[in-house]
Amino acid sequence: MSNFLVAADVPLSGPYFWTVLGVVFAAFMLFSLLVVAVKQYKRCPSNRVLVVFGRTGRGQAPAKCIHGGWHFVVPLAQDYAWLNLEPMQIEIPLRGALSMENIRVNVPSVFTVAIGTTPELMQNAAIRLLGLSGSEVKKQAEDMIFGQLRQVIASMQIEDINRNRDKFLENVQQSLEPELKKIGLVLINVNITDITDESGYIEAIGQKAASQAIQKARGDVAEQEKLGETRVAEAERDRVVQVANAHKTRETRSSRSARSRRPSSARRK
Repeated sequence: MSNFLVAADVPLSGPYFWTVLGVVFAAFMLFSLLVVAVKQYKRCPSNRVLVVFGRTGRGQAPAKCIHGGWHFVVPLAQDYAWLNLEPMQIEIPLRGALSMENIRVNVPSVFTVAIGTTPELMQNAAIRLLGLSGSEVKKQAEDMIFGQLRQVIASMQIEDINRNRDKFLENVQQSLEPELKKIGLVLINVNITDITDESGYIEAIGQKAASQAIQKARGDVAEQEKLGETRVAEAERDRVVQVANAHKTRETRSSRSARSRRPSSARRK
C-alpha cells in the first residue's frame, strides 16, 4: 500500500517521468522492429518459388528467385510473390490438323507442364507469369502447344505419325520445349490419346497391315506344314533304309554262319 502511495506521488512531469516514458517507448519500438524483422524473413517451400522484386541491386536481374531456403525482404524497398511449381495438365483436343499430304488428322492429347527451377527458367517465369492465375498460365501454354503441334503434324506424313509414335513425340518435344522455355515452363509428359483422320486413311492403313500380317502368318503356317511333311518323308525314308540295311546285315551274318558250320570235307570239295 505504501509503494502504491509512493508511485501515486510521482509527478506526471519532470525528468523521472520522461525517463520512464522514454524507456517504455524504446522497448516498444525495439519489440515492434523485431516483430517486423521476423515477419520479413520468408521461408520458401520446395513446391514454390519465392520471387523478390523491387530494389534488387544495380546490374542485377529485375527479380530475385529463390527455390528453397529463406530470404530477408527489405521493408519498403522490396516486395515478394510466389510461383507455384505444381504440374499442370492441359488437354489439347486438336482436330483437323493438316499433314504433309494435306490429310486432316485428329490428335487429341494431354500435355503436362510446370514452371522450371533453373535460374533462367525461374527468371522467365517471374517476368512472364508472376501474378497470373493457374487458368491464365494454362491458356498461354495451350496456345503454344496448339501452334507447335500443328507445325509438327504438317512436317510429317500421316503414315509416319501413326506408325512411329516415338519419332512423332520426339519431334513435338523438340519443337515445343524452346517455346515453353520463353515463359519459364518445362514439358514433363506428353500423352497422345489417339490418332484418327476424317478420310479413314489411318483405318485403311491398319486394315492393310492386318491383311498383310494374316497372309504372312498363313504363308508361314503352310511353309511349316510343308517343312513338316518333308521331314516326315525323310524320316520314313531313313527308317526304310535302316530296316533294309538291318535285313541285309542279318542275311550276311546268317550266310557266314552257315558256311562256318559246313564240314571241312565239304568245304574242300
